[in-house]
Amino acid sequence: MSTPPRATGAPMPMPMPMPMPIPLPDTADGRSVALYWDFENLHAALLEEREPGAYRNPDGRFRIQEPLVDVDAVVRLAASCGPIAIHRAYCNWQFFGRYRDALLHHAIDLVQLFPPGGAAKNGADIRLCLDAVEDVQRHAHVGTVLVVGGDSDFMPLAQKLKAGGRRVMGVGTRKATNRHWAASCHAFRYYEDLVAPAASPAPASAD
Repeated sequence: MSTPPRATGAPMPMPMPMPMPIPLPDTADGRSVALYWDFENLHAALLEEREPGAYRNPDGRFRIQEPLVDVDAVVRLAASCGPIAIHRAYCNWQFFGRYRDALLHHAIDLVQLFPPGGAAKNGADIRLCLDAVEDVQRHAHVGTVLVVGGDSDFMPLAQKLKAGGRRVMGVGTRKATNRHWAASCHAFRYYEDLVAPAASPAPASAD
């Protein structure tokens, strides 16, 4: 049988270019980071250091809050451990609108938690723990979990994550961090150390 003639003038299909791989940070295992904030916990600790008793007072708690948390400093720490794949913060956000620019800049997934009573906790630690356990079960690429908060309630979470082969890191203030929670992490960094200004070089002596 004769081969049918090819239609003239029809353009030849071009081969599709292969996508270039996206370079990842040079980390120990190449896996990503999940960063979870108990945001109100950190903010409250910083406010209490500045104005003792201010956040325990409902008049001080249920009002527009001035920004105190250096979001960039914590994100830099997380990014040093690998690409951030999950970035979520828990808070009663109706009073934290002045953090808007920093939160949007880092594309943080904001979880709104209304307290069930006038003086009750908003349950951020419980929701954070449930989400973290679910996330690492669903996403095997998460190798490091960084929790921002100082409560001892995070200790069972650290135990579960370590049993699942994840690296656990924590960030909290010195005065408000439970020492047992800090010890249960593979690594713990105090917030004050993250935001401390770098030591200035000594001035050169005159000849």
